[in-house]
Amino acid sequence: MVRQAKTRRNVLKATGASIIALGGSGVTAGREELRELNVGFETASARQFALEASNEVVREFESIDAVTIRVPERAVAALENAPDVSYVEENGQMRALAETLPWGVDRVDADVAGTNGYTGAGADVAVIDTGIDADHPDLQANLGTGKTYHGSSWSDENGHGTHVAGTIAAVNNYSGVGSIAPGATLHAVKALDSSGVGSYSDIAAGIEWAADRGYDVINLSIGGSKSSTVENAVEYAYNQGSLLVGSAGGSGPCSGGCVGYPAAEPEVIAVSATNQSDDLSSFSSTGPEIELAAPGSDIYSTYYNDTYQTLSGTSMAAAHVSGAAAQVAAVGYSNTDARQRLRDTAEDLGLSGDEQGYGLVDVAAALGLNSSDN
Repeated sequence: MVRQAKTRRNVLKATGASIIALGGSGVTAGREELRELNVGFETASARQFALEASNEVVREFESIDAVTIRVPERAVAALENAPDVSYVEENGQMRALAETLPWGVDRVDADVAGTNGYTGAGADVAVIDTGIDADHPDLQANLGTGKTYHGSSWSDENGHGTHVAGTIAAVNNYSGVGSIAPGATLHAVKALDSSGVGSYSDIAAGIEWAADRGYDVINLSIGGSKSSTVENAVEYAYNQGSLLVGSAGGSGPCSGGCVGYPAAEPEVIAVSATNQSDDLSSFSSTGPEIELAAPGSDIYSTYYNDTYQTLSGTSMAAAHVSGAAAQVAAVGYSNTDARQRLRDTAEDLGLSGDEQGYGLVDVAAALGLNSSDN
């Protein structure tokens, strides 16, 4: 309860007490700069001492053994040394914590989904990449299991995998960055080494590992030439019920198509990248395999060593679609139905089919929401 501020004169009048013990500092301090303090007490006499020491009582609590008072500097030491005074602290400030909403998360209306209670909780997303920073404060709460094919730990030593993971499912903790599916569970599959390179065998094994565990979404922000081993793993995972999302590659502009693998495999959603003007990102690969477009230029997200970074690439675009897929999987769609749902609700940007596929992924629309439902 907040009570009306009392002057020292009113306190003394009510109690009949004096502050001789403080050498009259409260009386003479009317012309001095006052300090606002919280004073904790253990006894009624200590409480009374604090009140009598004050020039102004700011607050008396009903249930907490503390008072907030304003006193001159010369009174502070006496309060600190008074019997049964448990603490004296400045009445400092706390600030509202806020997450940065990356433009891509906003553009695909993931914030609308969050406002309406959709978080992706219950969905499992495997990130086949350089690992995920296991200690990142924006990711730690959403991390599940992990698998490494490079070293003894699946924690990220490159940054790429952590950046992708943050866009998919950074936690909603009022700090750091917002994400597409902040309630989804992330699983790190470290198939690439610290320089961002991994063998076909490691990548295929990572895909198989994720599929065998029934993970809903497998993010493949990786690319290269066609591999039959990876192709077999992709087919296996799709048949097991996983929805695979791949980055189209950064070989644009090109003519005739330049989508890399595994995104070009028919079981994988190939994602191109767009910028803040809804144009195709200059680096984005294009081709008939493109199925969806998503933000990929200047994407702010989590990074390794507990940091944040702005990166560009179709890797970042694929992460947006994986987050959207997690949201749809969380409400019960199978991998094939989720894929069709993302296609059917994509936003036409007016780009060619080789550039945008079915259009820009739209998280809110995929969940049956309007962009105004916030």
